[in-house]
Amino acid sequence: MQQTGPVPRPLAAVLVALALVAAGCGRGDDPTVQEPPSATVTSSPSAAAAPSPSRPVPTARASAAAAPVPKPVWRPCEGDFECATLRVPLDQARPEVGTVDLALTRLRTAQKARRIGSLIVNPGGPGSSAVEYLQAAWTLIPEPVRNRFDLVAFDPRGVGRTSPVRCATTPELDEYFAVDPSPDDAAELRELERSNAELAAGCQRRSGKVLPHVSTAEAAKDLDRVREAVGDARLTYLGYSYGTSLGAAYLDAYPTRARAMVLDGGIDPRLTWETLLEGQSKGFDRALEAFMADCQRTGCPYRDEVEGDLLAAYDRLALQVDRTPLPTGEARDLGPGEFALGVLSGLYSKANGWPAIADALVAAERGDGAPMLALSDSYLERDGSGYRNVTEALSSVVCLDRQWPRDIGPYLALADRVRKDAPRFGPIIALSGSICADWPVSPVGGPRTVTAPGSPPILVIGTTGDPATPYSWSVALADQLSKGVLLTYRGDGHTVYRSGSSGCVREVADRYLITAQAPAPTTC
Repeated sequence: MQQTGPVPRPLAAVLVALALVAAGCGRGDDPTVQEPPSATVTSSPSAAAAPSPSRPVPTARASAAAAPVPKPVWRPCEGDFECATLRVPLDQARPEVGTVDLALTRLRTAQKARRIGSLIVNPGGPGSSAVEYLQAAWTLIPEPVRNRFDLVAFDPRGVGRTSPVRCATTPELDEYFAVDPSPDDAAELRELERSNAELAAGCQRRSGKVLPHVSTAEAAKDLDRVREAVGDARLTYLGYSYGTSLGAAYLDAYPTRARAMVLDGGIDPRLTWETLLEGQSKGFDRALEAFMADCQRTGCPYRDEVEGDLLAAYDRLALQVDRTPLPTGEARDLGPGEFALGVLSGLYSKANGWPAIADALVAAERGDGAPMLALSDSYLERDGSGYRNVTEALSSVVCLDRQWPRDIGPYLALADRVRKDAPRFGPIIALSGSICADWPVSPVGGPRTVTAPGSPPILVIGTTGDPATPYSWSVALADQLSKGVLLTYRGDGHTVYRSGSSGCVREVADRYLITAQAPAPTTC
């Protein structure tokens, strides 16, 4: 399969991002959440809303006590898009805490006479701006679907333009990412623990008001409010990677309010913190092995650059970077953290990422760390003005959604355990979760079986060579849903349903979204 265009971000920009990339600073270095006198937590520079009450849209399981959802005021923004905000409670159980303004965007279908409703899209993360993703990559939604639905996205609380979580300045984050993510001695371990503690304290100091309210369960409530606000009696939804967790949380809370849902790159809601990190450890090591095998077979530039076994050459290079960071032509060198993250980022896409890894490895072998640092920066969404908040938000959500150990010991034990099956990325990913050991807010979620009784058929897509959301997770998600249907794609890369991908996948998913009729389990 030739993947084209942006690849939806995974649960984590991987969890790898938790210690390796535990946070990203937004553009500019002022991470303060603005709180007006009304105690409302606000954001979204794209459009101000003037909400007005409207009659609630009937739902499949409406609550008599539910307050009407205000109707957004849409205004032109990017190109043919419209933008708005939707004001929702910061804490539904305690309305006195304040509110938060969700940033929304919408692209109306050109074929209004054939319009079915809205398709709400989430590209994953957690932490990726769904608003910016949709505005940049709307053509990746297959045309038959675009012709029948308005495309809608919102930034979940703490993300992008919706009260973004901020934790550190750009120089502080550059220093954070320079810490060795896989310590070799006691001094390096102390440095990792210190940097995690400082980052977590920064999140509390700069974003303490919103920090307890960014869980996936809260985002699922917001998703239902957005569904009602755009006028749909039932939800039609497309979620990639972490977006499948948001979809599963919605099904758990509102199973009869769904119309059709495509969950691409499924995440098993029953995963513990250990099985989550272990699965990704093995997934990325296997993806690197697949890349090297393909490089050997097709003769990629890295094959021409080094002698002998490719994985052995990679190990020598990684060890060299760990001992002596490579110059990049700027103030920052390429250290072990940026090196690992640059490689990991390329493993998401066979068509685009694998060639980029090969070129960056060749440059690194020649003593130039700039191309690999560019891959790492692209993944972290860092440019000349700083970091977006994608990985700060990631940590904030992930640390709330599961029960994480509160000391370093269990993470070290997991690192030792996964080293055998995942020697290259296993220890890094295992220790990535240790940011949650210092998290200032207690978890509110945990492993949970989601059956969604009364839901319509739900289509789960799994790719057999997916590094970030292993295929077995999609199988498990489809199996536990009362009406889950599995579509298997035999290939490499993270997620698959988009324009330009396998015609088999597109045809099945397009037809399902349009008709809401259950497809047969399919292998493409």
